[in-house]
Amino acid sequence: MKALVLKEYNNFSVEDVPVPEFGRDEVLIRVKACSICGSDVHGMDGSTGRRIPPIIMGHEAAGVIEKVGENVKSYKPGDRVTFDSTVYCGSCYFCRHGEINLCDNRKVLGVSCGDYRFHGAFAEYVAVPQHILYPLSDELSFERAAMVEPLSIAFHAIKRSPVSLNDTAVVVGAGMIGLLIIQLLKVNGCGKIIAVDLVPGKLEMAKKFGATHALKSDEVDVPAEIYKLTSGLGADIAFEAVGIGPTIQTAISSLKKGGSLTLVGNIKPSIDLPLQTVVTRQLSLYGSCASNGEYPDCLDLIASGKVDVDSFISSTSSLEDAAGWFDRLYKGEPGLMKVIIIP
Repeated sequence: MKALVLKEYNNFSVEDVPVPEFGRDEVLIRVKACSICGSDVHGMDGSTGRRIPPIIMGHEAAGVIEKVGENVKSYKPGDRVTFDSTVYCGSCYFCRHGEINLCDNRKVLGVSCGDYRFHGAFAEYVAVPQHILYPLSDELSFERAAMVEPLSIAFHAIKRSPVSLNDTAVVVGAGMIGLLIIQLLKVNGCGKIIAVDLVPGKLEMAKKFGATHALKSDEVDVPAEIYKLTSGLGADIAFEAVGIGPTIQTAISSLKKGGSLTLVGNIKPSIDLPLQTVVTRQLSLYGSCASNGEYPDCLDLIASGKVDVDSFISSTSSLEDAAGWFDRLYKGEPGLMKVIIIP
């Protein structure tokens, strides 16, 4: 089969490789669409340590089952499916308690980090265990289905947060996850939704998706503006979708006393935390890791049109042209968001 292989950092090659073997509880999927994740773009230069070459990346995907293992009873060849990016064991303490995203034996498709190498879906075929599969309706395109993984991350962040009707919510970082969070906050009935970013184009998209206010963080004092918009109280909840010290500080400073912050971004492994502010204003901090089985709800939101994923899809590409798109994404080309590979 053909596959896009990261041969060495920043160097891709389209190669003929063996079709993946699959076990008794696994299926072989013919990949119909696989989108390029930001973690793939950041990982290809070695900076994350989670894409050690050689590796076939790709974990936001959908396709058609080609073959099934002998223990697979719920799926058959020809079924249209998507699948979780997280391969969880199902038997550890956290899996048994319904927290599959915290699995002690968690692996991520398309990742090689020293502990394991799990080839992904930038290829004609991929093999995955049956317990991470989700069926697709005939009406949902493979390209849209390939967007369910990032939506599930935003959905999980919302589930982790004490969101109430008419809340004032702040979203710091209007990249894809931040924009999906904004859409979900609108679905959840928030009153004011305030987007914060440096890039005018992202702020325009935020307003398109439901943000009532958009603040360019290098032009205004963001916390001061938010206090003006909330009669001096501050926001009820905030979401930080970047993962660096200054943006987390902005989110914390924008909250009312007793407010809540959900941390989604994690570019930096550690930051300086304004501990006294958190303690004396009695703020709640929630970490949000990946997703936890929210795919069915997310697929319904996409199919019903309640969440717009089409606006994120900038282009589709063959495997042969994918390296060029990776380069453009890596360089941060303005307006370029999701590129979907069609193997």
